Amino acid sequence: MGVTRVEHDRETREVILSFAKSIQERDIVTYQHSRRVATYVQRLARYLGWSRSEARNLALAALVHDLGKTWIANDILNKSGALSVEERRKMEQHPVIGARILIGCDVHPFYVEAVLYHHEAWNGCGYPAGLQGEAIPMSARMLTVADVYDVLTSWRPYKNALSVDEARKLIIADSEIYFDPLIVDAFLRLLDISPNFTLPQQDMFEKQTLHYPPHLDDF
Repeated sequence: MGVTRVEHDRETREVILSFAKSIQERDIVTYQHSRRVATYVQRLARYLGWSRSEARNLALAALVHDLGKTWIANDILNKSGALSVEERRKMEQHPVIGARILIGCDVHPFYVEAVLYHHEAWNGCGYPAGLQGEAIPMSARMLTVADVYDVLTSWRPYKNALSVDEARKLIIADSEIYFDPLIVDAFLRLLDISPNFTLPQQDMFEKQTLHYPPHLDDF
């Protein structure tokens, strides 16, 4: 007797959560970032009318959108200065690496597409495929905005965190360049009606206090 759709979906969730744990063990900053992005994109999906299960699936994809970074060397991943051309080339392989890992585990193409295309840009200047406009899957377009918002509002080795207002201005400036303008409008409206939308960044040394595995009810 073959595997049912429900069983396959459950197996996929288990695979994704196991990869989320591997991200946590490899790089706590990337893991915490992925948790926040998962929450942001789930809220965005629900706001745009996606069902609870659809939004939860997108949140699961967000948990592993940077899975490929677990294969990037620490000296590149944690570099405080600008990346060289070669280092940037290696870093830009992380969506492809992550997608290949998921394909190897036979997960649904929905998750693969979200991971593979989350660095594509509305004007076609993104990577890895240079997709443009509506050729970019909706899941990836939504994930891109949530991803960039968290990067802007969080501390990284190469930058300080921006305020919500500063991040908002940068996202508006890049609407129709990097971002789907309709997704940007929805995200900004969500910010306006959600005073506590932005999640705090945890101390990177508080790994032992983190809640894992993430419960699906979180999303």
